[in-house]
Amino acid sequence: MRIGVLGTGNMADALATHWARAGHDVTIGGRDTHKAERLATRIGGSARPASLRAAAEFGQVVLAALPFGAGAEVVRDVRAALESKVLLDCSNPVGPGFRLLTEGGPSAAQQLAAAAPEAHVIKAFNLCHEDVWRMRSPVFDGRPLAVPVCGDDESALARVRELVRDLGCEAVAGGGLERAGLLEATAALFIALWVGEGVDAQAIAPPLAYAAGPSHQEGEGGTAALRQGTR
Repeated sequence: MRIGVLGTGNMADALATHWARAGHDVTIGGRDTHKAERLATRIGGSARPASLRAAAEFGQVVLAALPFGAGAEVVRDVRAALESKVLLDCSNPVGPGFRLLTEGGPSAAQQLAAAAPEAHVIKAFNLCHEDVWRMRSPVFDGRPLAVPVCGDDESALARVRELVRDLGCEAVAGGGLERAGLLEATAALFIALWVGEGVDAQAIAPPLAYAAGPSHQEGEGGTAALRQGTR
């Protein structure tokens, strides 16, 4: 697969490194050509530097590894090169005080979709620190990391699911692009818990078997034990 990367920061480095190792052709695009050259050299393999526009033209999938606020502007500038392509957004619109910067308006992913309406925008890879994405592979307690993926085009979703698997992770359906804002809000909450409070965000959710309350079997077992205890 041909992957164009818009940006030369930590997320571009973490994700593109895995994809180059998996055998994909990667082009790193940046405003600063020297930064693009350094990142492409560090990634190695097929990675090569280019301008932002050239990276957008190259990729079948184009990763927008850009800060919120800059993403829509860059995407708008290269809009013509993104027609019918997968545009993958991993940004988090989180500001000081762990505030969600899009509150009351369209999500960051929807803003990219508005800037390049001919592209197929997919939201993914926004719930973890870049160093988690650098891991080979992100497996915790024997379970691969699950990556929610939001988007409206099935062929675009299929491409991104493949890229998720290349990291050793499991893609999970997050719904259509209208649900991307929920992923971004989840990131804001998780970051506030992890960084602001030092709380394990995983601890706020029960295991799947308890998601809708105790299972029927556990309910019956508990009732039987209660009956035995009253005899």
